[in-house]
Amino acid sequence: MEELSQQDLHNLAMNHVGKELENHGFEFLAVNSQLKKHPQFVCVDKPTNTLHFVMVQAVTYPNNPAEYDTVFMETFKEHAKTKNAKVLYAGIGFANAQDYESPIFKNQDYIMNYEGITEIL
Repeated sequence: MEELSQQDLHNLAMNHVGKELENHGFEFLAVNSQLKKHPQFVCVDKPTNTLHFVMVQAVTYPNNPAEYDTVFMETFKEHAKTKNAKVLYAGIGFANAQDYESPIFKNQDYIMNYEGITEIL
């Protein structure tokens, strides 16, 4: 069996968050699915025409998806301010459905820990 890579998990997280943004009426201006390249989504909230930078982070158990690098986030927020953009964060945790301690394999069930998109700025 082949283990899911960090990029695979990141892509799963991106797909989930992208669908949620779409369902909330966001229009995508740019999408970047490369690991550690931020923001992952640059989008506009159609009703208010507000620019949003969305940071997506995928982690595996036992890491907490709600926690992010606060030092990096400060730099990210400063960049957003120069563009008059809001900053949103979406952390998603993944675990093997059979055994949280085991790796996650392709074509195998997994559990997703996701509390939604959080506004940071």
